[in-house]
Amino acid sequence: MNIDRIVMRFAGTMILLSLALAYYRSPNWLWFTAFVGANLLQSSFTGFCPLAMILKRFGVNAGCAFN
Repeated sequence: MNIDRIVMRFAGTMILLSLALAYYRSPNWLWFTAFVGANLLQSSFTGFCPLAMILKRFGVNAGCAFN
């Protein structure tokens, strides 16, 4: 498992979780969904991803996106 796959799985999980929370609890959870999406978008342009930096410090192998 490399950093790219972990970041995508984590982001996908957070988006689905926040959508479920928005449906069952409060629509304000959609702001969290927007935040995760915006972070994915900016990391595709800049390569800056806080989760990728944390995983790299723990010694997880980098994929082609986060070298």
